[in-house]
Amino acid sequence: MATGQDAVRPEVRPWPALWALVLGFFMILVDSTIVSVATPAILEDLGSDVGTVVWVTSAYLLAYAVPLLITGRLGDRVGPKKLYLTGLALFTLASVWCGLTNSIEMLIVARVFQGLGASMMTPQTMAVITRIFPPDQRGRAMSLWGATAGVATLVGPILGGVLVDGLGWQWIFFINAPIGVIGFFLALRLVPDLPTHQHKFDLIGVVLSAVGLFLLVFGIQEGQKYDWGQIKGPITVWSLIISGLVVLAIFIFWQSRNRGEPLLPLGLFKDRNFSLANVAITTVGFAITAMAFPLMLYAQAVRGLSPTRSALLLVPMAVISGALAPFVGRLVDRTPPRFIAGFGLLCCSVSMFWMSQVIEPDVAIWKLLLPIALLGVANGFMWAPIGTTATRNLPMHQAGAGAGVYNTTRQVGAVLGSASIAVLMESRLAHNLPGMGGGASEGFTGKLPEAVRQGFSDSMAQSLILPAAVLLIGLVAALLFVAPSHLQKKTEGATQQAKAA
Repeated sequence: MATGQDAVRPEVRPWPALWALVLGFFMILVDSTIVSVATPAILEDLGSDVGTVVWVTSAYLLAYAVPLLITGRLGDRVGPKKLYLTGLALFTLASVWCGLTNSIEMLIVARVFQGLGASMMTPQTMAVITRIFPPDQRGRAMSLWGATAGVATLVGPILGGVLVDGLGWQWIFFINAPIGVIGFFLALRLVPDLPTHQHKFDLIGVVLSAVGLFLLVFGIQEGQKYDWGQIKGPITVWSLIISGLVVLAIFIFWQSRNRGEPLLPLGLFKDRNFSLANVAITTVGFAITAMAFPLMLYAQAVRGLSPTRSALLLVPMAVISGALAPFVGRLVDRTPPRFIAGFGLLCCSVSMFWMSQVIEPDVAIWKLLLPIALLGVANGFMWAPIGTTATRNLPMHQAGAGAGVYNTTRQVGAVLGSASIAVLMESRLAHNLPGMGGGASEGFTGKLPEAVRQGFSDSMAQSLILPAAVLLIGLVAALLFVAPSHLQKKTEGATQQAKAA
């Protein structure tokens, strides 16, 4: 098994390299949320319809999620730095292309290339952390990675609102150009060229994984749009989802039979912590994505807040998450991860259940900010220990493959969360506002009429119980973590010293 030799070479400076990578990672995450604020402006300016403009986001998420397994493995083969720089260049150029388009169709195509660039970059950030930081320092590094995700969820909607209001929707893409150029040269200078590992490329595995994930993610993502029924001719939403699952089952079977080098080394899952961390991060991706929809709809439709002011509700979450990052990072390197991750997941579940109890049409804003602040505590304690635990014991030559699997499960969890919460919100609206159903939330430009506010609030509040419940699965997974190898060695050493004494 490979060791952490990459981290002890004197020419490698881990922290400057990490800051360079975090800048690009931050840009990717901001771009995942910033477009939602600009959707009405894009709709009006390009003369599109709602069904088409949704693909500005859907195309990006599909192109981002589907190749992650492949790009993770590719990073092991050609080097994480080269693939990260290629992805960053593609992402930056595609961003400029997005801003220059004058038709909805070209904007969707440009967003696909953005998503492909993002899929090249994301696994490399985790792989580089695994390879350049020694095991007893990865917690602090991963906490910065996790804090970046928390802050990006806040910055995206706020920055989007400011740019759309002040300069136009094109600038949510143009702003990536200077950031991308700076990030490229910082990464070129500060990220080390790590040794590559010669891998045979599993072409059958590449095709099966791409087709299976595309069918599954597309089916789930578009299910609500087609009312979980017919899409075109004999093609239905459920036929796509089932076909995707069948193709992925064939992919797993092929990986188990492949005597060469499979795209997905199933041996990764022999590491108990890796398997459990993937379960945990799937529930986190599900819950964080699902929570945003009812909360933002409530803030805008019931309270009449603008998109920018709605996003400001998340300030306590981002501030607390960022402030806790250094403390939690040090804790992760010294403490068994089940306690830290378990505490974070419990706080996350409690915060969403608490939110579901306080959401009312006229509740004081400070009462709403309390569970959001607890969500900041949860973010501070979740991301770093789960991410660190997933990759801590992996062989160095499989760091990219492990990061690809981890980010794929997180992204699939997010897609599941988005689809599930949409279905549940429709169901609760139909129950609480008979005769209006999901139409109660469509086309509002301010506060909803007084007569429907209570029913709408109740529907959004009840929907939040779903992500709160799903997080309990992640909590169980986290509580089953075992102490990582570097902590086990310390414990064994202390025991031997005690026996000797």
